[in-house]
Amino acid sequence: MSSMIGTNLRLSLFGQSRGPAVGIVMDGFPAGMEINTEALRALLARRSPGTGPLVSPRREADEPEILSGVLNGHTTGQPLCVVIRNTDPGEGSGPLDLPRPSHADLPAHIRYHGAEDYRGGGHVSGRLTAPLVFAGGLCMQYLEEHGIGIYAHIARLGSLADDPLEHARPEDLARLKTMRLPVLRSGLDTDMEKAVLSAADAGDSVGGEIECTVTGLPAGIGEPFFDSIESTLSRLLFSVPAVKGVSFGEGFGFAGMTGLESNDPWVLRDGKIVPETNHAGGVLGGISTGAPLIFRCCVRATPSIRLPQKTVSLRSGEETVMTLSGRNDPCILPRAVPVIEAVAALGILDLFLAPRP
Repeated sequence: MSSMIGTNLRLSLFGQSRGPAVGIVMDGFPAGMEINTEALRALLARRSPGTGPLVSPRREADEPEILSGVLNGHTTGQPLCVVIRNTDPGEGSGPLDLPRPSHADLPAHIRYHGAEDYRGGGHVSGRLTAPLVFAGGLCMQYLEEHGIGIYAHIARLGSLADDPLEHARPEDLARLKTMRLPVLRSGLDTDMEKAVLSAADAGDSVGGEIECTVTGLPAGIGEPFFDSIESTLSRLLFSVPAVKGVSFGEGFGFAGMTGLESNDPWVLRDGKIVPETNHAGGVLGGISTGAPLIFRCCVRATPSIRLPQKTVSLRSGEETVMTLSGRNDPCILPRAVPVIEAVAALGILDLFLAPRP
């Protein structure tokens, strides 16, 4: 089934955008971890809508309700199920007639023979990232206990670019988790906010890139080929709505580099063999090198815009023009940053829990 994933940590995602609730079942999460509920709420709040003019005005409490897998504040090692109620799903609508441009309305309608839940995108909706963030937040807490941290920022919003994470100080990385528009360069968040509000005023939207790093990841995690770090994370990252590209290290920049320029020589530091540079982004042959893991995601501009767009009426079979008037994000990047962190944690923990020779 398309809504199930994982090998050592198995996930099953359920719910619809305008149904009663969304949720996730995790099987294989280690027993005995004390849950930091305040940290989970803070992570969910970073993803939540209704928190300002830069995001959708839909107001959801995103209060997780744990149904199983936790006792006395600690994980039991048994299947962990959590639901997040939809408290502001919006008004209902009649049968699907006008598929929204660049949404999954039409492909899903064809795939499920017209029986799909089309309300607000149904199961094909960013609303499903709420339980993903909860699950990923648990994984981040477990990884942090083992010295592994995950941090992301808006590397680019439209034409505005931030500094790379490669040389960021630990205090700079920690600060990213407290920012509405997480960036490293001072004052850039103000410029980005202006760009988002300008697009919103014009009835349009804006996209960009998110860069993420995993620090403290020991060497030797991951497998060649199908369970590589890149393939494991990419499959999860591409499940996040609006993600249209993923690259590791120099990514597509490798195409313009020679072997000498792109290689990472091995050197001795504090008695350990480590890469002198990190063009590879912390992974070789699908296996972690011990250097920080670094990857980027391209996030497309939200297709829900308030400008007239062409579509075709399913009822009449004729071309027409539609204008959306719902509650939409002028830029998905601020809410996508914690989603990328959470999804990375899910993939890294799945690989971390794998038996090693």
